[in-house]
Amino acid sequence: MSTARTEAQPLRARVAGMAADAFFFDRAAGVRVADLVCGTSLQGRLANLRGRAVLIATASQLTAALALIELDGIARRLLILPPDVDPDHLGALIAGAEIDAVVTDGTVPPQLAGLPVRAVCTPSIVPLAAPPRGCKCTEWLLLTSGTTGVPKMVVHSVAALTAAIAPRASAEPVVWGTFYDIRRYGGLQIFLRALLGAASLVLSSAGEPVAEHLSRLARHGITHLSGTPSHWRRALMSPEIGKIAPRYVRLSGEIADQAVLDALCAAFPHAAIGHAYASTEAGVVFAVDDGRAGFPARFLESGRNGVEIKVVDGCLRIRSPGAALHYVGGAKNAPLHDSDGFVDSGDMVERQGDRYFFVGRKGGIINIGGLKVHPEEVEAVINRHPRVRMSLVRPKRSPFTGAVVVADIVLTAPSAAAADEADLRDDILKFCRGALPRHKVPAAISFVPALAVAATGKLARRGV
Repeated sequence: MSTARTEAQPLRARVAGMAADAFFFDRAAGVRVADLVCGTSLQGRLANLRGRAVLIATASQLTAALALIELDGIARRLLILPPDVDPDHLGALIAGAEIDAVVTDGTVPPQLAGLPVRAVCTPSIVPLAAPPRGCKCTEWLLLTSGTTGVPKMVVHSVAALTAAIAPRASAEPVVWGTFYDIRRYGGLQIFLRALLGAASLVLSSAGEPVAEHLSRLARHGITHLSGTPSHWRRALMSPEIGKIAPRYVRLSGEIADQAVLDALCAAFPHAAIGHAYASTEAGVVFAVDDGRAGFPARFLESGRNGVEIKVVDGCLRIRSPGAALHYVGGAKNAPLHDSDGFVDSGDMVERQGDRYFFVGRKGGIINIGGLKVHPEEVEAVINRHPRVRMSLVRPKRSPFTGAVVVADIVLTAPSAAAADEADLRDDILKFCRGALPRHKVPAAISFVPALAVAATGKLARRGV
């Protein structure tokens, strides 16, 4: 069973009705988005890209955003390249997507030099000599995360990508910000929300310290801000967090446990706090705005915005107008939907009363002598301790059980002495024993100054 689709207007046509004061900002520049109605940032190369399969391979998120607006409805296909893609995978991605053109904002990498059409995108918008001639509906190709080897590519349409974006309800000016990179699904959703809501958008920048990013968000008067729980935990550790006062705080991409929701409520008492569930394959599924972890069981009992959810063997499955259409490239024969049109999310949930709670990924289970442990459920307990800001639970090899659970923990404030640290370690373990079965309690705890966060905004996890 397939989900009915309606085609959306190209993005450039939608920009034509935008408020004139909507800007996109990065660290170096600001661009008035409405100027793209009668201009181009592609240095006269727009006509050469008509009908082509174009790789967006810019270093800057700002130029990537401008190229996406210009090329939707012009190019046949857009492959959006995140900055963390292994260069050794580029050849397979280009071949699988049948790419014949590339847009950069500088020097063309050697792996892309053989493409027949190249164009440079800059933040400088110049007038168009004539309105661009359109093409049929553009395919948007996004890379999935969490896979080893060459990433999978899924095809979306603008109609699917914007299916969950409601018309802007507030007359007050909106300035969106995001810790995400807009070249992955989570950040792309914020880019489209800002664009279609006639809102400004403050983009993140690779390598920018959290404190500098927060200061920049404050300078632009941020009102809406989005990131993963890991993004938010790192931001809450910065003194600069007090400089921003968003009206709306949004979490997605990882499990939003009660500890991080409560911390954000305390930091922003006048803000609405919401966490959304989405994936590159399934699209945006739902948002929860009651301040509680998990989601109401009634979400499964009645479709919301055309989205249907069911739980099969503890795993969420989704049928949605926002889901991807199919895979392309090396994985093009792999099924994306089951025979009824549902996408297997790989996310495990369990019901407690009238609510479902996320417990972890189907492929991320730690096996402790035949007993299963989801790292995320242990982290949710550890994170509730008042001295803990964030944690990472991982397996460690054991000759007796195959693996044991260990935890790396970032504290809200470092311990003053080794004795205090030992007492705190004992207290956290006691806290875990009171909430978890024995096999889920960490065998060892390490206090660390920081935890690595991947380019996707999620905790960087590693296996045994």
